[in-house]
Amino acid sequence: MSVKTYTVQGMTCGHCVSSVKEEVGELAGVTGVEVDLASGRLDVVGEGVTDDAVRLAVQEAGYEIVA
Repeated sequence: MSVKTYTVQGMTCGHCVSSVKEEVGELAGVTGVEVDLASGRLDVVGEGVTDDAVRLAVQEAGYEIVA
């Protein structure tokens, strides 16, 4: 298992966190998702999960990953 960390821009509430967790959690290979609203930190646990797939899932939830 590996953990990848991203910063998500635009989250302002608990619903935002839930949306990101749900979309990213549905990706193949993801076994865990943690989101910290205050810092915008997104930790994705799993195998074979690409950065592009995570980026698209976050966009699908209505938010953006920043560098």
